[in-house]
Amino acid sequence: MKYYIIAGEASGDLHASNLMRAIKTTDKNSEFRCWGGDLMQAQGGTLVKHYRELAFMGFVEVLLNIRTILGNMKLAKKDIIAYKPDALILIDYPGFNMRIATFAKEHGIAVHYYISPQIWAWKENRIHKIKRDVDAMYVILPFEKDFYETKHQFPVHYVGHPLLDAIANRKAKGDFGVYHNLDNRPIIALLPGSRKQEISKMLAVMLEMIPKFTAYQFVIAGAPSQEKAFYKSIIKNTTVKIIYGATYDLLENASFALVTSGTATLETALFRVPQVVCYKGSFISYQIGKRLVDLKYISLVNLIMDEEIVEELIQSDFNSKRLEEALHNIMQTDVKAKLLQDYDNLITKLGGGSASKRVAELLVSAVLKLN
Repeated sequence: MKYYIIAGEASGDLHASNLMRAIKTTDKNSEFRCWGGDLMQAQGGTLVKHYRELAFMGFVEVLLNIRTILGNMKLAKKDIIAYKPDALILIDYPGFNMRIATFAKEHGIAVHYYISPQIWAWKENRIHKIKRDVDAMYVILPFEKDFYETKHQFPVHYVGHPLLDAIANRKAKGDFGVYHNLDNRPIIALLPGSRKQEISKMLAVMLEMIPKFTAYQFVIAGAPSQEKAFYKSIIKNTTVKIIYGATYDLLENASFALVTSGTATLETALFRVPQVVCYKGSFISYQIGKRLVDLKYISLVNLIMDEEIVEELIQSDFNSKRLEEALHNIMQTDVKAKLLQDYDNLITKLGGGSASKRVAELLVSAVLKLN
């Protein structure tokens, strides 16, 4: 069978690649054409566009790049029709993928959506388009099944969280400290995001912690889509390491972490690393966003557990003084112990692994029924 997959971010590339691996086990004759990254390409996918050319965040940033986005959408539509896939698989990335879903449905192409748009947070009216355009939805958060089926009478498949697969499938690289030429001090990991806009805002403040915590060494998880020169322009003469392609190894060896809100907050929790969650967007984007998003928390950890497990420093609260206080706090023995227990409860709530395998089996079965 022929599968066309669209993932617009690094996390989507990771989960799509694991899904492709699982599909190949279930469908021995599978072929893939995709928008994504190096991991999807490594699984045999013919890469049309890399996600580094697609990642725009925030209302202002999207408006500034609207011509590029529309051009990409036109290319995707043309390429899908030319490829004639047996199924279109959309991975998150809703601003782009929801429009592609509408197009595909109009052309009789089966639409499978893996990792739901966060319509429970904002744009809940998208449920009407999802009901109309999506043939099968595979959700990864426990509360999403109830949201779709009880509130909106739209059946979905709850498959568990794919991060559990990603962590289980990883291969560690020997002695981390020796491999990356680190010293013997405990590590504070810095995960400032994957896009230039967010890295620029987050990393400068995170780096201010270095002279305040000299007993620790700070290590940046470099985003694969960003060049080292970009980080150097922010780091300047600061003594901090940048490590690419080893975020999970970094988290496994870190004592604490400063993490930009997003998938990385959940990844950090699954590695049981005490963290402070940080977020700062452009003033205009933030003012618009807070009026549209109806959520108590911004981190996946707190959203899933429906309580504040990890401290969140948002917008004006994300400053050097507050960050230093929050980092000192998670270093306290009792605070750290409670946080680790909360992480264990989170892992239990997410259930077992094998999300990719479940999606592959359901998806291939559905495609075979249509052919």
